[in-house]
Amino acid sequence: MTAQTTTPTASHYSSAHVDPAAQVADAGFVPVQTRSERPHSFEPADFDAPTGREVNWKHTPVAKLAALLVDEPGDTDAVTYGLDAVEALLEPADGNADTYGEFFRPEDLPSALAWKHGPRGLHIRVPAEAELAEPVLVPIQGTGADKRGFGQILIEAQPHSRATVVLDHSGSAQYAQNVEIIVRDGASLTVISLQRWDDDAVHAAAHQATVGADATLKHFVISFGGGVVRVNPSLELTGAGSEGYMYGLSYADAGQHLESQVYLHHKGAHTKGDVLYKGALQGESAHSVWIGDVLIGPDATGTDSYEANRNLVLTEGARADSIPNLEIETGDIVGAGHASATGRFDDEQLFYLQARGITEEEARRLVVLGFLSDIVQRLGIPALEQELLSAIETELAEVQA
Repeated sequence: MTAQTTTPTASHYSSAHVDPAAQVADAGFVPVQTRSERPHSFEPADFDAPTGREVNWKHTPVAKLAALLVDEPGDTDAVTYGLDAVEALLEPADGNADTYGEFFRPEDLPSALAWKHGPRGLHIRVPAEAELAEPVLVPIQGTGADKRGFGQILIEAQPHSRATVVLDHSGSAQYAQNVEIIVRDGASLTVISLQRWDDDAVHAAAHQATVGADATLKHFVISFGGGVVRVNPSLELTGAGSEGYMYGLSYADAGQHLESQVYLHHKGAHTKGDVLYKGALQGESAHSVWIGDVLIGPDATGTDSYEANRNLVLTEGARADSIPNLEIETGDIVGAGHASATGRFDDEQLFYLQARGITEEEARRLVVLGFLSDIVQRLGIPALEQELLSAIETELAEVQA
């Protein structure tokens, strides 16, 4: 049975602003330092426009997101959806509007604007007990770099269902997007967000998910294309025995900014979480940002959690920012940890391969493929895995040319 809620009212709104640092100057307040303390609101007016000094914006090229910070309706044709294979799972646009916002709460200005201006109607519901043999592919095509749009997607896995949903972004647009994910008790859902935009695209997305008792969510963020791509996933393990796996892969070229701020909240007892993001960078001013926050709440006894970020810098001029954070509010856990590493090629690996007759160029190719394929192989979709490995090969050919 689906839990329904009413459209959020004013009682849901926070009066806090997104710039607590300004409040410090005005009223002596302590700035928000952790992801769990960030304010939430459905009202864009409750958020100040970011300046780049705020804790959640200081690594982002805010000026390039300017079009997504204006409280005006977007172009209705900024993106098109290819839904032929999804139609059987779509709920009527006017029948389940109240389900939007059951869990989702915007935590920054682009997300609040997407809530206000983005159309509701793309509600993908996997029926209870259903097991979908094939992935549900949702192509999202940008119609032009001069187009500015907002979108909302709701993905709901009913109890004891199993499915994979792929959101495949391509083309170009300036696009702010909210993705709400609800995994009911006993369900198993995989959500893959592919960013294969053109080089001039700007994409700011907030993914928020809740996972019920004995349910599992695997969430992937795969970013290859786009000028500025900021996909921030948030996952709450709400039910006892729930599991959440958050994986990411990025390959940043010259001039690209690829960013993810990841939040995993262990709320229920005996939950399990694993976060692993990997990235490669090449070219002048290629930039990746990963901020990982894990919160183990006071009732999350028996938690087992780990987060890690690994980055491989292939050329001079590229930069990777990596910041892991861990909060633990109970002493009764199985284990928790975090790690971050950014570096260049391992000379010992290259020497080992070259000593066996492999050329330096081929050795470098094998090292990068081995490094990134760890994430690719977790997708569980052979055709997509091969596409991404081919894309990595193409990127490597460019750096070696």
